[in-house]
Amino acid sequence: MLQDKDRIFTNLYGDQPWNLADAQKRGIWDNTKALLDMGPDSIIGQIKESGLRGRGGAGFPTGLKWSFMPKESDGRPSYLVVNADESEPGTCKDREIMRNDPHRLLEGCLVAGFSMKASAAYIYIRGEFVMEARVLQAAIEEAYEAGLIGKNACGSGYDYDIVLHRGAGAYICGEETALIESLEGKKGQPRLKPPFPAAVGLYGCPSTVNNVESIAVAPEILRRGAAWFAGLGRPNNTGTKLFCVSGHVNTPCNVEEEMGIPLKELIEKHCGGVRGGWDNLLAIIPGGSSVPMLPKSVCDEVLMDFDSLKAEQSGLGTAAVIVMDKSTDIVEAIANLAHFYMHESCGQCTPCREGTGWMYRVLTRMVRGQASVGEIDQLYEVTKQVEGHTICALGDAAAWPIQGLIRHFRPEMERRILEYRKQAA
Repeated sequence: MLQDKDRIFTNLYGDQPWNLADAQKRGIWDNTKALLDMGPDSIIGQIKESGLRGRGGAGFPTGLKWSFMPKESDGRPSYLVVNADESEPGTCKDREIMRNDPHRLLEGCLVAGFSMKASAAYIYIRGEFVMEARVLQAAIEEAYEAGLIGKNACGSGYDYDIVLHRGAGAYICGEETALIESLEGKKGQPRLKPPFPAAVGLYGCPSTVNNVESIAVAPEILRRGAAWFAGLGRPNNTGTKLFCVSGHVNTPCNVEEEMGIPLKELIEKHCGGVRGGWDNLLAIIPGGSSVPMLPKSVCDEVLMDFDSLKAEQSGLGTAAVIVMDKSTDIVEAIANLAHFYMHESCGQCTPCREGTGWMYRVLTRMVRGQASVGEIDQLYEVTKQVEGHTICALGDAAAWPIQGLIRHFRPEMERRILEYRKQAA
């Protein structure tokens, strides 16, 4: 269990004011110039050594991603783009950072941008986050007035701007290239890669897109040292992580914990346990709605980190834990998610555009049992035709929850079909 001294997000619950003066009391913006004086290569080296992996879902090594940016400018400016779209169902961690600790994010923007020689950061915030956008904009203005960003940021001789951009609430804009398209004023549709954003990103310039949490932790890693962060969690799954636990628990919450905490411990220590007790658990979606669910038998022992969940054919994703007890209609729950992905598909790729609608329609029949047993295999086959055959990962996100349902709850799907047949006869 994470000790208080190792917590990064010390105002996650808004117990203290978010403003600059109070943020500085919590150690934010504390001699940030010294961090910049380390130099870009040293900053990236420390982030690499810390083992930080992207907190937006993919888990790609953050320091490695930063190192892809060009070392020498060809005349084009470089940009940091912060993904604050947070559209994944079940996920509500980034909005708490922006609402209660915005200066931690802004300091991270400066440090990360400096390391990749960016001239500005664009924070793309979800349109529905009205209050969070107001707080973040006010924090940006405070930072400008204090000389922490803008011309000669923190007295370092480095000029750096931060721009807040409000999106229109599309799930697809959480994908990095669709986000860039939307920032440019175009329809939010993913781009083909290559070229990758580090070569041709925002406005055709080298860009890196990172999640809010990934950026916000960077200054603290540099202050305390890479070895401190790498010492938390498990090898290749290091540091602390914000977990969002919702659904059938007694006290849903956001909590910062060590990577690799057992799932059962996370729920019982921080969330008051499953409603009706642990034995009333049916299944858990461990990483936001786009990862396959896990049945109770797996949840008893599984650890909450990238590699442990991957080994169980699921994923950590955004660490949004959705708990479902035995009162849940599991087939209808996944049909509900299938409807979401059908609705949010941008329609650019045929497998996704056609497949998400087809899968949803079949699942809605299966909720009532109005299908044949053979259609279960057909449904699984279609998920495999969608998965991996689209420009972005929305196709995968639509397919995986259905694959998890078939993998773990096929007997329930068959039971409904046979029951419906009996009633029809």
